[in-house]
Amino acid sequence: MNNSYPTAPFGSRALTLAMVASQANASLCPDDRVIHKWKIFRAITDAKDRLVISDRALTVLNALLTCLPETVLTPGKDLVVFPSNASLSERTHGMAGTTLRRHLSALVSRGMIIRRDSPNGKRYVRRAGDGSIEQAFGFDLTPIIARAEEFERLADEVRQQRRLAALARERVTILRRDIAKMIAIAIEDGAPGDWSALQKQFAGLSQRLPRMASITLLEPLAARLNELAVETGKLLNSHISAQKTDGNASHSGVQYQNTNTDPLTELEPASQRSGAAVAGTDQTIEKPDRAQSVGFPLGLILKACPDIAMYARHGISSWNDLLATARVVRSTLGISPSAWDEAVQEMGEADAAVTIAAILQRSSEIKSPGGYLRGLTARAKAGTYSIGPQIMALWRKQKTGGEGGLYA
Repeated sequence: MNNSYPTAPFGSRALTLAMVASQANASLCPDDRVIHKWKIFRAITDAKDRLVISDRALTVLNALLTCLPETVLTPGKDLVVFPSNASLSERTHGMAGTTLRRHLSALVSRGMIIRRDSPNGKRYVRRAGDGSIEQAFGFDLTPIIARAEEFERLADEVRQQRRLAALARERVTILRRDIAKMIAIAIEDGAPGDWSALQKQFAGLSQRLPRMASITLLEPLAARLNELAVETGKLLNSHISAQKTDGNASHSGVQYQNTNTDPLTELEPASQRSGAAVAGTDQTIEKPDRAQSVGFPLGLILKACPDIAMYARHGISSWNDLLATARVVRSTLGISPSAWDEAVQEMGEADAAVTIAAILQRSSEIKSPGGYLRGLTARAKAGTYSIGPQIMALWRKQKTGGEGGLYA
């Protein structure tokens, strides 16, 4: 029912300029336009933020569309639906009447539907003798058809932005992984360079990302990470080139000797590098029985703290892999060898390694990993620390889709 003038709502509801504009736009809808109602509803759903429509309002719009038996819609009197409030409540899974009216008003104000109120405000239809609709009072869905092209355009823009954001997020994740592993191997191999400064830069670019991070946030972050990755890669390549040069010199008769087979031991006090102190150093652990004293299966640890796997050179498939990776992460986080030794002494090798994994997972929340570990060590010494609550909390966070740690 298209009038040449705007129709006003029943009762105390005022006629607004938005209603006038919506009705004028609907009256200009071409008579030959045809749309698929569920495809256009999908477009409206994708563009809901741009259209400023809530999820609950979309639920009401969906209910109104179900009142139309046809899937293919064309302009005409058949687009006026007249369900009762009870019927709408049922179609919206029991939505309360006051809530229903609020979202109907929102749809009207956003130009999604038009009120075609009867003289007494009731919704009903008058039919001709052949059963066709002569006059209907209720909600006119003509704006859905009239604005179809707009909805499709907005939806396409939103989908494109989501695609670009997804690509940028993947790029950020890959760059973070690459940089973390380059820094880890450089430190482990004793490569020359200001790795402490690079770690600080990396930490500043590794904060947790919002779940729905926009392209305007992700693209600049990816660009800065790419610059850091290039810088880190150059230092690492220079180290590799130097090693090749030294190797060639050795083959040419120049004697080269490196008595330090483990560069990490340079960071440890001499008294801690003896065989009697293996349990308190960053040396390879050969005690799988003690490694399992943490009380949780390795799979659960990795599910709760997935970020530590990013620092493993060949993945983590055993407790010894976890312990070896933990010592790399310890150095990457800037935790001193003495703090690590004390943690191993008070907690045991496995609990200390799992604690490192948990600190890494929460690195965006912990300002001083070394100080935090010392605090936990003091609690362990007093008998008041258990790794269990931390692991279960992190596991639940991962299970429910929470984001944490370096890799968001």
